[in-house]
Amino acid sequence: MGHVLSCSRDGADLFHAVQHGDLDALLAVDPELARRATTIYDRLSLLHIAAANGQLQVLSMLLFDDGGAGGNVDVLNRKKQTPLMLAAMHGRTDCVLSLLDAGANILMFDSVHARTCLHHAAYYGHAHCLQAILSAAKTTPVADSWGFARFVNVRDEHGATPLHLAARQGRPQCVRHLLHAGAIVSAPTASYGFPGSTALHLAARRGNLDCVRELLAWGADRLHRDSAGRIAYAVALKHSHRECAALLNPAAAEPMVWPSPLKFISELSPEAKALLEGALMEANREREKRITDTTTKTNNDGGLDDDDEQLCGICLEQACTMEVQDCGHQMCAACTLALCCHSKPNPTTLALQPPACPFCRATITRLLVANSKTTATSNSFRGLTSAIRSLSLSRIARGSGRVADSSLPQSFFEEQGSK
Repeated sequence: MGHVLSCSRDGADLFHAVQHGDLDALLAVDPELARRATTIYDRLSLLHIAAANGQLQVLSMLLFDDGGAGGNVDVLNRKKQTPLMLAAMHGRTDCVLSLLDAGANILMFDSVHARTCLHHAAYYGHAHCLQAILSAAKTTPVADSWGFARFVNVRDEHGATPLHLAARQGRPQCVRHLLHAGAIVSAPTASYGFPGSTALHLAARRGNLDCVRELLAWGADRLHRDSAGRIAYAVALKHSHRECAALLNPAAAEPMVWPSPLKFISELSPEAKALLEGALMEANREREKRITDTTTKTNNDGGLDDDDEQLCGICLEQACTMEVQDCGHQMCAACTLALCCHSKPNPTTLALQPPACPFCRATITRLLVANSKTTATSNSFRGLTSAIRSLSLSRIARGSGRVADSSLPQSFFEEQGSK
């Protein structure tokens, strides 16, 4: 009886109105019929159609207006998919947020592959939808009943987590968000892809270089073997993805890994976190250049205004952008990250030992973004380090330890001889 409307001409007109956002046509329909109406084959309700087509006004009217769908926000179609799943599949972020506000259940599984809305957002690469679902998972009853970490690593019927799907489909933004949320970077699948594959295997199989970079930066194990005994390097070679294979080669240098086990890293402000992430990606890009040998060395002699920025006292090359809260010492983001990433995180331990400040040896418990304003006490140091940097870049051969005679004026030697 609930399908009578869908079999008539009026039913077709109603679904067409929902698909194209015709509010006037919807207002003229009996609310009871609108609530029960479904398409003939897929059994799509009006909520499904509005969510899949991004018709936010129609969706809001069906959800919140008197006579709307109301509490039936998790109505299922023939594939046991909810409107939230369809909105996540099609990247309808506004509809995802509206459905979540209406109390949509994020922990429902479809009948195709037993996947949740988080799986669908990751598979289709809709990073904003994925972020909205992850944010909701922290506050909804799912966090209390299931636990947030368990939800992030939820598996489908083939043992695939959202991270596996994002890595195989080449969705680097989704991979990054999932890793930040606590996805297990080297978890193996059951039968998805090739049995025992990790996200790194799946990214290597498709040649997804950006996903490989993200996974390596979060500590993905290059030596992990699938059920056939193959590491990700062998998988990349088999499918002729040579750039991926170069990064995955066990003989190549280890990448710098994001120090997620450190407590103060999880407490970073968004601005400080962005600075360190940028330094991490830059360090790994330099590693990649050395491995692939596709670029030549370039010297950057400009870009730093000595009047506005304090030079890092460790590398003497970059501006100080990070500050240790307790002692106030400053350094650049690259050197800060090097202190935190001096060793690869051990998955068997709960946390790494917090690093010490290189200037006073005090334990680093919190990092801040350095104040760009310089003080009078730092001016002399900045002038000294700037002079050292200028001399080292223009007159000293890097790595040789010898001064290039041709680059120094004769007056320099005369002055040194008179002393």
